Amino acid sequence: MLRGKLVVYAIFLGGLALVCTWAVPQKRTLIVAGHSGYLPVIEMGGRSYIEIEALARVTNGSLSFKGPQMVLTLPSAGLEAQVAVAAASQPVATGFTKEFLKASIEQMSVIREWRSTLTNAVKKGFPITEDWATGFSSRAQQNLRLVSVAASSESDRSALQLLTKEFNNMKALSDRFLEANRSRTYVPTNALDNDPLDQRILNCGHALAAMAANNQFVDDASCH
Repeated sequence: MLRGKLVVYAIFLGGLALVCTWAVPQKRTLIVAGHSGYLPVIEMGGRSYIEIEALARVTNGSLSFKGPQMVLTLPSAGLEAQVAVAAASQPVATGFTKEFLKASIEQMSVIREWRSTLTNAVKKGFPITEDWATGFSSRAQQNLRLVSVAASSESDRSALQLLTKEFNNMKALSDRFLEANRSRTYVPTNALDNDPLDQRILNCGHALAAMAANNQFVDDASCH
């Protein structure tokens, strides 16, 4: 009789040990591909379990309840790809840096004054002298160096090329009338009327001024 009780007791302890072994959780970590986050996993009885709320949070999903039902809504599989494509299609910022813009405006002011003074002198029949032409040329060249030093972004460097061409065109126009004065060549007062180089300088100046006002580079053909 005692032996039978011992057998039953042994079977009970063995079953209890089996149940306890089955119920002890084994912890693991789940990484959800395509999402930034980790989920704790508990293994019991050969099955893996995770927390529903944690899954919704990691996958950017939403969890709702309808009576006895739990509804887990996951975002569209292609949503992240769509966001990436949309971001790539956005235009790249083309604004100028602060120091470059400041130096560029100063350079454009000098060239505008240079051209305006030259135009008035020609219309009034005044000779273009060496000192006068050299003074404007030196100022514009010095400012162009400052613009070049300030250029740091892609937009800055692109605009620098146009500013350099504007300076070269203005110097070429000024040198033409300076050479005419040296050679004592007669210069009519309407010499700049419909002059192609003068018109190019004027149009490029307007284009550069618009770029500065809009803080955006635009490759204008008149500056080439």
